[in-house]
Amino acid sequence: MRIDFERIRRSLKQKPRKAPMPLRLDYFQASPHLGRKFAELNQLINASPSLKDIGHLAALRASQINGCPFCVDFHVKEGRLQGEGELRLHHVLIWRESPLFSEKERAAFAWTEALTRLEGQDVPDATFDAACSLFSDQELADLSFLIFFVNGWNRLGIAFKTVPGSADKLFGLDRAEMS
Repeated sequence: MRIDFERIRRSLKQKPRKAPMPLRLDYFQASPHLGRKFAELNQLINASPSLKDIGHLAALRASQINGCPFCVDFHVKEGRLQGEGELRLHHVLIWRESPLFSEKERAAFAWTEALTRLEGQDVPDATFDAACSLFSDQELADLSFLIFFVNGWNRLGIAFKTVPGSADKLFGLDRAEMS
């Protein structure tokens, strides 16, 4: 591999990127009781054995759809720590075209998109039927609760401009070594 020193030199002369906007409000500090309860329920959902293999993928997809920088960063690192391959994490965005996902994972992505993009619409029967054919009632309920919570976290992250990576140490995501 040839190193292009001239390109490196030019990039070093570029103006630094604008720093991310600081957190608007520490919602856990402002409302500790509700923040703690929300986090406790979230932990119960994430502990569900039925979400072990698909939870982080569904959470990443919902966060991509909602455009939450903090949550996308969080779920990519979470996936890496759970042994998820880097290429699969990149392919979550293009799951329909990617050959890397199972039929069950595809159904989880479709269900995640349907519940995240409600926009005054009904969840299509075909999406529900596909999910029911691959998930037990408990698995589908657990996945639905996960999607509900991820969408809630996304809205908090976006509203208060939570900085990506700002809680890595708190959640042990610094172990992903993805800085």
